[in-house]
Amino acid sequence: MIKVIKTQKTKENNTITLYETDSQVFEKTILIIGVFHGEEPQGEYLINRYIQTDLSKIKNKLLVIPCLNPDGKQKNQRQNSNGVDLNRNFPTKNWKLTEKNEYFGGLEPASEIETKFIIDVLNKYKIDLILSIHAPFKVVNYDGAAKNPADKISQITGYPVQADIGYPTPGSFGTYAGRERNIPVITLELPEDETNETLWNANKNVFKYLAEEY
Repeated sequence: MIKVIKTQKTKENNTITLYETDSQVFEKTILIIGVFHGEEPQGEYLINRYIQTDLSKIKNKLLVIPCLNPDGKQKNQRQNSNGVDLNRNFPTKNWKLTEKNEYFGGLEPASEIETKFIIDVLNKYKIDLILSIHAPFKVVNYDGAAKNPADKISQITGYPVQADIGYPTPGSFGTYAGRERNIPVITLELPEDETNETLWNANKNVFKYLAEEY
């Protein structure tokens, strides 16, 4: 069983929803996040499909946010409704004020409703691992002590492990949660040119692994 435990209205009056599996006894807590970037909707589809499956055998508590950036999704743009790239808006040591392009990190760190929503979740729960679903690089990226689960997810999906995404990401969620808060973070980069059904078949066992095995 899964239930809504937190909601937040966005600037455009859309709703961000946090769900939690209703288990009294659990071993670890896994946070799964979709749609950091509005033009990457694949994660929401996969998460919503997974939470409709039989969750009776899971051993870990799941916290799931199918769509962190509903305003960006509505506009089919990377940023939120303020033109901020949420994956550059976290209060990291390397956050900096940048020019207002598609990677704009905001006028100050943690300025955005969506960023504050995530930080509140991290402050409220002791989270053992985070899965953040993106596109389009078709790799398993990781931050913090996440090499082993990254290798396992690579075996499941066939996507290569890539520790460095290849360009600077000041204020990124991976840096904030994985490197500075010491929570293992997996950034699962999906290919953008495959159907939802193909993506589901390639990735459904990632959810099973995190819920039942990790």
